[in-house]
Amino acid sequence: MSESIVLDIRNLKSHFFTAKGEVPAVDGVSIQVPAGKIIGIVGESGCGKSMTAMSVMGLLRYPGKVVDGTITLDGRDITHLSPKELSTVRGNELSMIFQEPMTSLNPVITVGRQVREAILLHQKVSRDEAKKRVIEIFREVGIPEPEKRYNSYPHQLSGGLRQRVMIGMAMVCKPKVMIADEPTTALDVTIEAQILRLMKKLCREQGTSIILITHNMGVVAETCDYVYVMYAGKVMEQAETFALFENTSHPYTQGLLKSIPKLNEKAERLYTIEGVVPNLLHLPEGCNFCTRCTEADARCRKEKPALYQAGDGHGVRCFKYESEVQLDGK
Repeated sequence: MSESIVLDIRNLKSHFFTAKGEVPAVDGVSIQVPAGKIIGIVGESGCGKSMTAMSVMGLLRYPGKVVDGTITLDGRDITHLSPKELSTVRGNELSMIFQEPMTSLNPVITVGRQVREAILLHQKVSRDEAKKRVIEIFREVGIPEPEKRYNSYPHQLSGGLRQRVMIGMAMVCKPKVMIADEPTTALDVTIEAQILRLMKKLCREQGTSIILITHNMGVVAETCDYVYVMYAGKVMEQAETFALFENTSHPYTQGLLKSIPKLNEKAERLYTIEGVVPNLLHLPEGCNFCTRCTEADARCRKEKPALYQAGDGHGVRCFKYESEVQLDGK
């Protein structure tokens, strides 16, 4: 990437310390987020996507802990900031949209007041000025009759409008980076398309970088500039979006794409990747994907591959692409 990097995650490791052992939920993840771009993190449930986001936001709680790596936001190391220091960063420079807005919004406070509080927390403005900004951001994110919706409670809004409120709350302080954790999963396809268009518009007009966490490869293809494919806590493949779809290299990524139904093909059964994501307490000795990979050999079952450079900016964690250039350790 030749662009200016606004968020630089290097060798991030987040573990959970349980009675049964240490769980490596995020295991050496490195992600670079250029200014004004949309980064996709994709993979099955349980692959570490949300844990990566929670680690970046400083929201991991006991028994979870960031045990290694660095998180640099606009040149400032925020990896081990105190809760008080993090509170000045979250919502102001770094914000997050969660999957289900009904669990993120306070049901007994109007949505306008909740967004207004985000402004008052980070900026020195009057309550009247903050209210004007809320109504303005509601209008920008496509909420009809924003003055009226300001006084609405979450249960009085549809799922799509609640998600727009969450996006408005995330964008109202014009953060450098916004993390969206599967923001369209609970929405129908029409509303999903509107929300994705809105996020691309805000990214383009405000210059905010977006990390989009999803399991939907179609959303990735339509929305993202760069893609990171995660599996069992590790990045298995990374590339520019066009390069990833044009030259899909890792067997796991290939399996994800094969599982997408195609309108021009008739098949009795859809393709599935055999098996399930491994228990992180009992990972394979070799490659994390070796137990489900149809191309795995003896070496794959014994050694862990590094992330090898398979092209310009294209990294693949597979011995098939072994080269002198390693993008990370093992």
